[in-house]
Amino acid sequence: MEHLLNVTTVLSILLLLMVLISVRRAHIRVEYSVSWLLASVTMLLLSRSKPVLDAITRWAGVPDTPLTLFLISGTLFLIMFFRFSIIISHLRDDNIALAQRVAILEFHLRSLGNHEK
Repeated sequence: MEHLLNVTTVLSILLLLMVLISVRRAHIRVEYSVSWLLASVTMLLLSRSKPVLDAITRWAGVPDTPLTLFLISGTLFLIMFFRFSIIISHLRDDNIALAQRVAILEFHLRSLGNHEK
């Protein structure tokens, strides 16, 4: 169990560092990095506080503490993926609307050009 918690700690720290480096290099926008930072800090705190993890295990009725850790991490990442799916959907809708507006402007410019001739 202790080895699993150590591995989770290392992975959480790596994720935290990757996100911070990506923000610093402008590979990811700050508003999108917050979710990743919260997830990595949550996993780091859970992997370092075994009594809290044991209490969650008892409360949830899960048979094993490592399983609780993976259920929590899986749930966190599913929520994040769902959030990013919503963001991507909005961006796609915005792109379609923008493309339609550009097409309308091009149509108006062509019609203005035809009227001048």
